[in-house]
Amino acid sequence: MDRFARLVANMLDVPVALVALAEDGRQVFPGMAGAGQPWSVSRQTALAHSLCEYVVDSGAPLVVTDARTDPRTLSGPVVAHLRAAGYAGMPLVDSHGVVLGALCAVDPRPRQWSEREVQALEDLAAACGAELRLRIVSRQAEEARAETAALLARSELVLRASEVLADTVGVEEVRTQVGELITSDLKPVYVGFSLEPVNRPGRARRQPPAEAQAPQVDPEEGAWPTARAVQRKRLVEVHGIDEVRAAYGRDAAARWERLGFASMVCLPLAGTRRMLGALALAWDTPHRPDLAERAVLYAISGYAAQALERAQFLDDRIDVARQLQEAMLTDLPTIDGLEMTALYRPAAAQDMVGGDWYDAYTLNRAKCPDGETATLAVTIGDITGHDMRAATLMGQARSMLRQADHDHPDGGPMTAVQALESANTALNINLSGTLVHAHLAPAADGWTLTWTNAGHPAPLFARPGTTCEHLDQHDLLIHPGLHGHRTQQRLHLPVGATLLLYTDGLVERPGHDIDAAIQHACALLHEGADSPLEEVLETIADLVAGDTPADDVALLALRVTHPPHAGPVPTAP
Repeated sequence: MDRFARLVANMLDVPVALVALAEDGRQVFPGMAGAGQPWSVSRQTALAHSLCEYVVDSGAPLVVTDARTDPRTLSGPVVAHLRAAGYAGMPLVDSHGVVLGALCAVDPRPRQWSEREVQALEDLAAACGAELRLRIVSRQAEEARAETAALLARSELVLRASEVLADTVGVEEVRTQVGELITSDLKPVYVGFSLEPVNRPGRARRQPPAEAQAPQVDPEEGAWPTARAVQRKRLVEVHGIDEVRAAYGRDAAARWERLGFASMVCLPLAGTRRMLGALALAWDTPHRPDLAERAVLYAISGYAAQALERAQFLDDRIDVARQLQEAMLTDLPTIDGLEMTALYRPAAAQDMVGGDWYDAYTLNRAKCPDGETATLAVTIGDITGHDMRAATLMGQARSMLRQADHDHPDGGPMTAVQALESANTALNINLSGTLVHAHLAPAADGWTLTWTNAGHPAPLFARPGTTCEHLDQHDLLIHPGLHGHRTQQRLHLPVGATLLLYTDGLVERPGHDIDAAIQHACALLHEGADSPLEEVLETIADLVAGDTPADDVALLALRVTHPPHAGPVPTAP
């Protein structure tokens, strides 16, 4: 634009030339030649009463010999500040014929403009107008490309949402994925759910974690945008504390101020059978979503509602499985001469349910093969799988093994496991897994342990005055169609000895050596000989399995405290 101004100055031999464009209430000078300060610095002035305003309003050229005396141009910034006398201005128009401004030649002396000079200025104005139109089209094309890119990015965001949320399996995973999706594109400072509570007979109300819920209000309450979005079943926006105060009250406004929000958008999460809650986004600077953003948010809220409904259904099933699994964990009997403790820790992933269990129950003086009278049976086991079926089969295996001990009192633990296998085949139950099943009989200076191992991790035995050892004799695991020969072993447990039965969740961790983990557990068992048994189990679980076990961990430990009295009478809980 400065080049056009210089061309005018040179061709018409004037000291000042301007490319002036009219804007709202002002005129700006993108092209300028010969003008001093302050024009050359600010490049703008008021539009009112200017020569440019006359050209824009009339849409016609303005050519005057002396602007100081012409009634059309007596006042104005060009006349006053540039001391203009001779003035010639040609309109600059866009592709629709709208006058954008003027190409001006200014002479401080009165001047008679020749026809050739007026024609030259008109030609230059046509060229300048063409350049302006080209720039407008280029900018429109750039904006269109940017808008297309934004729409494409948001289309990709919706596509990612449909793909990512289709694979979520829990409420917290849905919450995390939605937050990551929206934050990456719209840049809010907060994304979260406000979920309706799940109330059922005999079941506690379930709420999301407090830290995720903090900027929101339960949808049953009315003094917050999330609640209103649920109640009205539509998008709700609030912008600024004054709007919050007017719509939701002083308490809501005080909370809004504490959170540091400037804008908030809430969308209802509509399930197939009921309203699930609301999705909320907040910004710490004013933000009003445009039509495209609203469309994206509606799409994501729809996918999120589907994912939440599915996740809540899965969570319900997992809760039932957990309750079933935990119901199978035995209250340990009280036995004279024995300290007995158990520990069960579920996997860190709350959607994982397994078939781990421990059991201990009294026997009605079952005869051991070598003549002792067993009074206690203990079991540790792990049914294959991490689902509802595994938990259910675990309950069946536990019950069948108890029944087998009752029906075969003189065969020892090996016979009971064989009876379990026979029932598994005959009834087509198709359970598979591993277990250690043992009978204990009182002896003069301790207890006699008789056990059989069906493919399970070897029990650990800490004898007083010696190191810990593995009882690693074992047979085939339990599996449909496998009926290998079962064996059983015997071991004397003196006073002070400790026996640890455990499931593989204790020692199997991704990226860790299982043998090293077993050695670690064995060392901790030996070191804890003088510590309360409950503390020993907690220490082993903490240090060997870690804070976030990938699988359930079940531990059952027995310590011989003193020789049992003659004719011990065990007491069941």
